[in-house]
Amino acid sequence: MDTLSAVALGALQGITEFLPVSSSGHLVIGQHLLGWQEPHLFFDVCLHVGTFLAVVAVFWKDILQLVRGGLLWVRAPGRAFNPGADPAVRVFWLVVVGTLPTAVMGFAFKDLVERLFGSMGAVGVNLLITGTLLWLTRRASTEHGRPESQIRWWEAVLVGIAQGFAIAPGISRSGTTIAVALFLGFNREWAGRFSFLLFVPAVLGAVLLEVLDLGAIPASQTGPIAWGTLAAAVIGYGALRLLLRVVKQGRFYVFAPYCWALGILCLVRAGMM
Repeated sequence: MDTLSAVALGALQGITEFLPVSSSGHLVIGQHLLGWQEPHLFFDVCLHVGTFLAVVAVFWKDILQLVRGGLLWVRAPGRAFNPGADPAVRVFWLVVVGTLPTAVMGFAFKDLVERLFGSMGAVGVNLLITGTLLWLTRRASTEHGRPESQIRWWEAVLVGIAQGFAIAPGISRSGTTIAVALFLGFNREWAGRFSFLLFVPAVLGAVLLEVLDLGAIPASQTGPIAWGTLAAAVIGYGALRLLLRVVKQGRFYVFAPYCWALGILCLVRAGMM
């Protein structure tokens, strides 16, 4: 892989990982329509590390609070959802219970998801679903919804289930988690924050599983991989900032027409329309 291709793929990863348009769906489309080769596993890991760094740059205070909440809980377990629980402990456990469904669904449906990566038709249907969810947030989006202190554990589980469905190509992770959070009455700011706090353990787990399968990396690829990772981090940072601003403004639905158009293109390409 040359440097220009690596940077282009890194930029695409940075944009589509955070904007609600499905990064995995775009990878499948690129492979079918443009003849892209699937990135080397190590490069794929590095791209995820790049987008993870973008999340850390934006949410570093929340992540530190998450760590603090975990440490506080270890000292006083059993108080996570009590009225007098420290807010950091409460958020820590909201993230924990929200992450569990994603992990279970990831392992349970791994083989099915791998088959979906070969189907343009499935990606097209999933993009239409994503677009519809985004469009429906027009009526669910509230600036004065409930903050983290009023979120119940089962609501965090529902958002985690939404994240689990996003392992399928064409289903946007940020799109589904933020949409479901808005449907449940989360305020806009907390819906965006919670979505990306759930992203942290999810991407760390995915990277860990991929690292276990890594082989030798050709020395000639070190430079392109580094540039691609940097592109994913920098472009991802900008895309994440943009997304959070759009969500806060209550205009999350503006991405729906793009998802619908791309979904229809996939269905036409698959001969389903």
